[in-house]
Amino acid sequence: MSQHTLRLPAEWENQSAVLIAWPHADTDWADRLAAVETTYVALAAAVTRFEDLIIVVADAALRAHAEAAIGAAGADLARVRFVELPYDDTWLRDSGPITLVGDGGKAQLTDFRFTGWGGKFGAEQDDALVAGLVEAGVFGNAAHRRIDWALEGGGIESDGEGTVLTTWRCLVQRHPDESREAMSQTLADGLHASRVLWLDYGYLEGDDTDAHIDTLARFAPGHGIVFQACDDASDPHHDELTRMGAELAALRTVDGQPYTLHPLPWAQPIIDEGRRLAASYANYLIVNGAVLVPAYGDAADDEAARIIGVAHPGREIVQVPCRPLIWQNGSLHCITMQLPAALSGRTA
Repeated sequence: MSQHTLRLPAEWENQSAVLIAWPHADTDWADRLAAVETTYVALAAAVTRFEDLIIVVADAALRAHAEAAIGAAGADLARVRFVELPYDDTWLRDSGPITLVGDGGKAQLTDFRFTGWGGKFGAEQDDALVAGLVEAGVFGNAAHRRIDWALEGGGIESDGEGTVLTTWRCLVQRHPDESREAMSQTLADGLHASRVLWLDYGYLEGDDTDAHIDTLARFAPGHGIVFQACDDASDPHHDELTRMGAELAALRTVDGQPYTLHPLPWAQPIIDEGRRLAASYANYLIVNGAVLVPAYGDAADDEAARIIGVAHPGREIVQVPCRPLIWQNGSLHCITMQLPAALSGRTA
């Protein structure tokens, strides 16, 4: 494969499938398994309306359980494939493959090292997940490139045209001895990007990813950026997210033009056992013909869905109940990984 033809596609480009892993009693979801399964069931039903869904399960018993649950919810089981593999947890945005695409429908599964978000959690099985999926034949003849450098899929955003957006707060935690220039070069080389844009501001309380970009700001078609804003001056996030908004306003496209900004509304604080949870509307998932948008049972849910719809015109907007997910500090985008159409040879 000619390496120079590879690129990291935008999420709104055509997809072959979405990849998830089903929660079970040996994951961190054990204490609230029934609650979180309601989100996974709703997600499966929503995804299979639009494209295929690959579900990683720990064993045959979990497969039977998941299949019955999603079938009862109306998921199109003809669009579901199960794969049995071991995994530590279910955040496949961060342990799943970052797929580059090339000329002639070629694809490369880029497999960065997964460290459990900087060593916070055990991650040996999750770090081996991509190799396991490749060995199981899930991705056909796609190339597989291992890169021994810590990076999670939730830590990067691509516009599909060579620009990658990321956060300094996250990557300096992963690589404290590396300069920004060195990290930019590694990202450019590994992702075949022509430029890397950095945000110095932006965080959410309860987020243990060290400010993944997919909780804060997302590229949208037509040189847009959807981002999580905070209009409550009394909230501790207000100053930081206002500064992040100013950073985004100062960014320029490759043609020197400002991006079209789409600020998202702010959900009211969600407190669980004395701990504030990270409820970000920016953590949505784009699929073929639709955008799946997190809903938290908040008054701002519908307005967030409307704004995301404006930023992604021509797509159906489907709200998915995600309040159970934020108990573990992530949301809808974090538990999923989209697979480009090149992985199946389809153009969806």
